[in-house]
Amino acid sequence: MVDLLADALNKIKVCENLGKYECRVNSTKLIRSVLETMKKNNYIKDFKEVKEGKFDFLSIELSKKINDIGIIKPRHAVGISDFQKYETRYIPSKDFGILIVSTPKGIMTNRDAKEAKTGGRLIAYVY
Repeated sequence: MVDLLADALNKIKVCENLGKYECRVNSTKLIRSVLETMKKNNYIKDFKEVKEGKFDFLSIELSKKINDIGIIKPRHAVGISDFQKYETRYIPSKDFGILIVSTPKGIMTNRDAKEAKTGGRLIAYVY
């Protein structure tokens, strides 16, 4: 497991496709931030920290609203004017999904980054 975020998003995708209501992934600060952004946009219901021995996991309550989810590699640097290009590349139609972006103001969606007038690095897409 080199990329824990890619592994977590893949587990969420597989659990959604199998029709499960819950998924467990490793806990890191980046994964928690991405899940918080997904929760704000109603792609997952909730998540909570679970401790087993010396390991921390996140238990995610799925909402069955994810059609596709994936990591974006390489993590492209995006300016305010470049969002449209990457939205058409990763999201199937306008206002149907989100790009998750790491900005100097924190992890946020492409819409929030446009409103904040800040660029960043693309992390993932969800629709």
